[in-house]
Amino acid sequence: MTLTELRYAVALEETRHFGQAAARCFVSQPTLSIAIRKLEDRLGVTLFERHRGRAELTPVGQRIIEQARRVLAEAALLEEIAAGAVDELNGPLRLGAIFTVAPYLLPNLVPGLSKVAPQMPLIIEENFTDSLSERLRQGELDVIVIAQPFDPPGVRIWPLYEEEFVVAMSPRHTLADEESIDPLELAEERLLMLGPGHCFRDQVLAAVPSANQQAELGNPMQGSSLETIRHMVASGLGVTVLPASSVDLQSQTSSGLLVRPFREPAPKRRIALAWRRSYPRMRAVEAVREAILACPTPGVALLPDSSPSE
Repeated sequence: MTLTELRYAVALEETRHFGQAAARCFVSQPTLSIAIRKLEDRLGVTLFERHRGRAELTPVGQRIIEQARRVLAEAALLEEIAAGAVDELNGPLRLGAIFTVAPYLLPNLVPGLSKVAPQMPLIIEENFTDSLSERLRQGELDVIVIAQPFDPPGVRIWPLYEEEFVVAMSPRHTLADEESIDPLELAEERLLMLGPGHCFRDQVLAAVPSANQQAELGNPMQGSSLETIRHMVASGLGVTVLPASSVDLQSQTSSGLLVRPFREPAPKRRIALAWRRSYPRMRAVEAVREAILACPTPGVALLPDSSPSE
């Protein structure tokens, strides 16, 4: 069997469609179909059940595809080790970031990193924490930016910064005259939050008792992104809680929103880098961290003296 056959099989498992898998692998559908059949013949088992172009994994196919992912990840690691022996800042870096960090960090990170590592272009993915963690484990991402707590096995963590949460509302809202907001004051407000799967939603639920109560009652209005929620709040639909890096704290207004801090002690979160312990390009990780710390990110407390976990 070949690595190419394994890549085709993984692509077919992800798309469950021969045509889509072939397009992803930049080959014709007959080429991919023949390769899958050769792989099954070599292994002596059926990996996929065929249904008019569709493909469904068999039980043994599921186990083999899981192993194929590990084989491909180890093969990629060989290439990374060889490339890193020459120059760890030479070659693409696959960077993942959670949805509530990427839009506010990347506009400054990308040009900053390109100055110090021009031969290391970024392949960027925004996703949920669980998805980024799984793709990191499988070797499909090299480094991810996540919110702590985050402690999966086989992963190193390096804290970057802390940021407080703030309350955003329309300038016409009844809380607009408050200089700071007590979390208990949000109990009677219509609170807009991200949907399930976002770690920031979970952090808001943990930090703001009224948010947790509304969630239990099934009452909170939800948005798919912080930007969508901002627009709804600006229209006067309710209030929301945002990470400080997503708003302009100097002017106290941001895209039609009025922004107020929480009363002390304000809820906050810690953002960190994470990468596999086996990842060989440590200088690349350091370059990403240095570029993030150099970003003019508003409302955050940098952690330049933090150390990576062992």
